[in-house]
Amino acid sequence: MQFDNTYFNKLNDFYAECDANIPPNPELIKFNKDLATQLGINTKNINLTSIFSGSEKPKGANTLAQIYAGHQFGHFNPQLGDGRALLLGEVISKKGKRIDIQLKGSGRTPFSRNGDGKAGLGPVLREYLVSEAMYALGVPTTRALAAISTGENIQRDTNKKGAILTRTASSHIRIGTFQFFASRKENSKLKKLADYTIARHYPDAKNYENPYLELLRNVANNQAYLISKWMGLGFIHGVMNTDNTTLSGETIDYGPCAFMDFYDPKTVFSSIDRNGRYAFSNQPLIARWNMARLAETLLPLINSDANKAIEAATEIIENFSDIYEKFWLMEMRRKFGFNKNKESDAELFDSFFETMTNNQVDFTQSFCALADLAEGNPTKLRNLYLDTKLLDEWINIFNKRSSIEKNLAINIRKENPIFIPRNHLVEAALNAAELEDDYSQFQQLLEIVTSPFDERPNKEIYSNPPIMVNSDYKTFCGT
Repeated sequence: MQFDNTYFNKLNDFYAECDANIPPNPELIKFNKDLATQLGINTKNINLTSIFSGSEKPKGANTLAQIYAGHQFGHFNPQLGDGRALLLGEVISKKGKRIDIQLKGSGRTPFSRNGDGKAGLGPVLREYLVSEAMYALGVPTTRALAAISTGENIQRDTNKKGAILTRTASSHIRIGTFQFFASRKENSKLKKLADYTIARHYPDAKNYENPYLELLRNVANNQAYLISKWMGLGFIHGVMNTDNTTLSGETIDYGPCAFMDFYDPKTVFSSIDRNGRYAFSNQPLIARWNMARLAETLLPLINSDANKAIEAATEIIENFSDIYEKFWLMEMRRKFGFNKNKESDAELFDSFFETMTNNQVDFTQSFCALADLAEGNPTKLRNLYLDTKLLDEWINIFNKRSSIEKNLAINIRKENPIFIPRNHLVEAALNAAELEDDYSQFQQLLEIVTSPFDERPNKEIYSNPPIMVNSDYKTFCGT
């Protein structure tokens, strides 16, 4: 592993150096060989268990905990930081892209506050499963390189098995990183961070008259695109705090996250989201709100005249909803198999979701069933509904719209996954690992959700929703 640690070398005041805790009896659960190959990591001469448990610091690594602030459920916390994660450094992938490698759950850091800095086995395996599934689904995301059991118990609501996730990311720079220095009015450090972010993620912004305004525009565009991908899959992040929003536009932190089974725009899975702030339908609105918080931090860099800075930044924030709508329409046209654009498409897509509301229609299966509908067979789609009155009206409109398209069924099947990490299957796999030391369900589910478009005869158990609707299903952050 050849490290080239620009964050460590160029941003001295943006982190705290510390070492990982050495676990008592680490064991390698899963190593992502494909990702390692993409990163150019040669595993022949390294001890995977030692390195990815934090027992051995690889040559060239500089273990550090990044500092940041953040709005958590709308309330600002001026100092957060990596309380249970250590950045080992950056490697250059085979494609020439700079990638962070981070240990998550490796012990206390100066930012742990009253926490132990550890991670439980369940949350580690959940993040491994879901992040790799998201990558396979074409969603910008952090990824999982390795999962390690530590051989120790950690105290949560009960004793849990400890584990460490090795996570990779284009970077771990967050809106909260900017908020930390902006709240302290350390504009020189804010500028240093912005310049670093531009150089690392948006180098073309340097060619614009106002690179910091262009930085904001690029981040907003990437966030709008990211959320459109979430919405196209029925994915609910659960904790869209500003410290969980990356400047790179990647999904990060798979704690209280889940995919919807039965469509309900008000769906909330997070155990701590008691007011539905991060419900499925709210995600585009929250993304816009988060972009406004980033804009606030950049105002001193955009223009020394506060009024002019606010005016320029406000224009980008006000355009966010239009940008998101553009990406959402692209996503929907792709899922519906449309290659041509019609102004009435937005209404067609909206009315489809209206037919699903209050009908206990499975989100993923409904889109798969559109392929049969395109071939003239509505039975598969109709069988998903409790009441088909609205659906039958919609089908007539869809058939007229689809008549101008070619290869519609082929396109639909190509673009809509058969398999997602179903919540009941994820929980079963995690329980088997935690309670019985049985990783076979985890391995099997991982293999299936990382090839989500492949048809698999006799594997309907992985594509079907649960028999009973569990409206009380909750996910937890694991801290």
